[in-house]
Amino acid sequence: MRGLIVVMGLMMCLSGPSLAQHREPDQVIPIWGEAVPPGTGPVADTLDEVITERSATPELIRDRMVVGITRPRLLVFRPQQPNGTALLLLPGGGYQRVVIDKEGIESAERFTAAGVTVYVLLYRLPDEGHDGGTDVPLQDAQRAMRLIRSDALDHEIDPQRVGVIGFSAGGHLAGSLTTRFDVETHEGADPIDGLSARPDFSVLAYPVSRMSGPAVHEGSRDRLIGPDPDPDVRAIHDIALAARGDAPPLFLFHAADDASVPVANSLDVFSAFQAVGVAAEMHVFAEGGHGFGIRFAEGLPVEAWPDLVLAWMNRGGFLGE
Repeated sequence: MRGLIVVMGLMMCLSGPSLAQHREPDQVIPIWGEAVPPGTGPVADTLDEVITERSATPELIRDRMVVGITRPRLLVFRPQQPNGTALLLLPGGGYQRVVIDKEGIESAERFTAAGVTVYVLLYRLPDEGHDGGTDVPLQDAQRAMRLIRSDALDHEIDPQRVGVIGFSAGGHLAGSLTTRFDVETHEGADPIDGLSARPDFSVLAYPVSRMSGPAVHEGSRDRLIGPDPDPDVRAIHDIALAARGDAPPLFLFHAADDASVPVANSLDVFSAFQAVGVAAEMHVFAEGGHGFGIRFAEGLPVEAWPDLVLAWMNRGGFLGE
């Protein structure tokens, strides 16, 4: 397999020098171990993983993105006082990249402060030549959820309090895990693949959800299933159309002024899941745009989203003590 490319001045490897004001993962776990992940195929020998630093002042605030992932992994952030709850965090990037800091590490820090153990997943992208194509992100999300549960005793995690949160295209992946947790996307690799991949609760942050119509985010759709997918394929990957009654409780939040992924993506999912009897809560904020995460929410009503999520988790019995 080819190596990690680092362009000096623009890029920073996760294993590089730690900046005092930036937290590094407590552990990094390759979710498939040393094996080539199912569905990767020969592309593992041709893709270079590239981490790009987009911030003009990375010494103050980092904004990294990664492409070319062939060894998906979990970045583990442990709280000082764990409460037994775990959260699988899926950053966005339009299925073209995976952002690391803005929606990943910064959000992880907010939840670890509340006692939650957070696992940020750097997942494979569907449009980079993998044999598994469309399903490789979901393969990684299913595997990550199972892996977290398999480690429950070692890390004091309650296997019945493992949730998922996803942002933008990562919100679509979280929605896919919510609706397709029991779909066999690959042959079992080991006993871990026999565990449940169903989240106990799901949080979708300004998610890509619709695969057609005026609310569709065409870039994410095109990279996932193509610009003109078969109607049956579209229905599988449209989170609103795929709503099912045995899905876990759902929390959504979105800004009404989101010009990239219209708020109808969340409204339609909320209505669809309520219609099949799934407990759902949704918050629509007047301002925030798209991709606000933690840093761009400051000073706006959307700044309240982590507290709202934690309060909802607590009411549902998912936050622990």
